[in-house]
Amino acid sequence: MPVTFDDLLARARGLAADGRRAVLGVAGSPGAGKTTLTERLVRELNGTGRAWAAHVPMDGFHLADTELDRLGRRDRKGAPDTFDAAGYAALLRRLREEADGEETVYAPGFERVLEQPIAGAVPVPPAARLIVTEGNYLLLGTGAWARVRAQLDEVWFCELAEPERLRRLIARHEAFGKDPAGARAWALGPDRRNAELVASTRDRADLVVSTDRV
Repeated sequence: MPVTFDDLLARARGLAADGRRAVLGVAGSPGAGKTTLTERLVRELNGTGRAWAAHVPMDGFHLADTELDRLGRRDRKGAPDTFDAAGYAALLRRLREEADGEETVYAPGFERVLEQPIAGAVPVPPAARLIVTEGNYLLLGTGAWARVRAQLDEVWFCELAEPERLRRLIARHEAFGKDPAGARAWALGPDRRNAELVASTRDRADLVVSTDRV
């Protein structure tokens, strides 16, 4: 039976049913619908009450363009080594360890118009029992990325038919400033290489979600 959105809500609630703080990862290739699913999930879990769930995106750990220029990696921005994976893993660990604290933890966000990370943009209040974090490389088993998986209670993998994924990805690039030719070239170049790497991690997920059905 296909997984429904109600199924996902129930499964997410169950991760923190005992009152402890849990961390749920949502992985998938660029354009597969990770952010849309995560935002909807967190919105529904919180309802109109307190912030029971919080969204912490991996994209806040993009290296800044100035650092990518220094490293000579700007032309493949979005690849695994263009993120601070160790910093991301450390934040997830801190979120688990400070679950019963009285302090708000601040995570970095990502501004798509600027295409830059923004420090201290995402507040995670002490009341949050479920942290939902989404990004491409949560299931990657190499380097510091292996430390990320160790901090996640579950990882769901979002997948979408390739023509639709590409259509959405190109449209997103255009919406944030690329001309049509540039948007297509980036989606079929660096993004496609990254997508193939992400797809190779699919079998490590606890659940595969078809985002065109939820």
